[in-house]
Amino acid sequence: MLVVFDVDGTLLDSQHAIVASMAEAYQLNGLEPPSREQVLAVVGLSVREAVEAISLDRPDHPIDAIGLAFKQSFNARRRAAPEADPLYDGALDVLKSLAAREGVLLGIATGNSRRGVDRFLDTFGVRDLFAATQCADDAPSKPHPAMLLQAAAQAGVPAEDMVMIGDTTFDMMMARSAGARAIGVAWGYHPTDRLLASGAERVISSFGELDTALGFGPLEVRAPAAAE
Repeated sequence: MLVVFDVDGTLLDSQHAIVASMAEAYQLNGLEPPSREQVLAVVGLSVREAVEAISLDRPDHPIDAIGLAFKQSFNARRRAAPEADPLYDGALDVLKSLAAREGVLLGIATGNSRRGVDRFLDTFGVRDLFAATQCADDAPSKPHPAMLLQAAAQAGVPAEDMVMIGDTTFDMMMARSAGARAIGVAWGYHPTDRLLASGAERVISSFGELDTALGFGPLEVRAPAAAE
């Protein structure tokens, strides 16, 4: 089984950096910044698609310039304080526990950039836990299924043996389009009723519920590789 996680809003509580960076991007382009609610509603989309959604009724907005300013602001914040956006409670423990299970591989599918994914993996020391990492630089924006289909191919797992864990409707729709299972998390940026309506088979309220949601029993740890 391949268990694929979204990053922002699922593993990482990054809402403050995202909202602040988007506000700065609009201000730098002489525009009124969007509200927190507007920004969080599009978290999960790739940057261009997110800006297009925020500026949907303003065709005069310079989408590319706003997107570039957002990336520069967001990356500057992450460089200045890479651990300012914390992991959610239980995230690191559940990643390590799942990675130790026999027959389980882990993946990432995020609207973040490759630079952002690499920074996340290295900041929290989890690079070796993931068999597949897909991001906005690799595929069309969520909810297009390409990220998940590529993650399945990268890990050598059929799509029907894959589960997407995410906090947005885009994650749930992407999973269903790819033929994968979809499990929502209640602590992210989209409400539970929308997650269920967009295809989540269930929504968990803590990482402690994930093993049960995935259908796992007691932990079966992989045997260590034999020394050469």
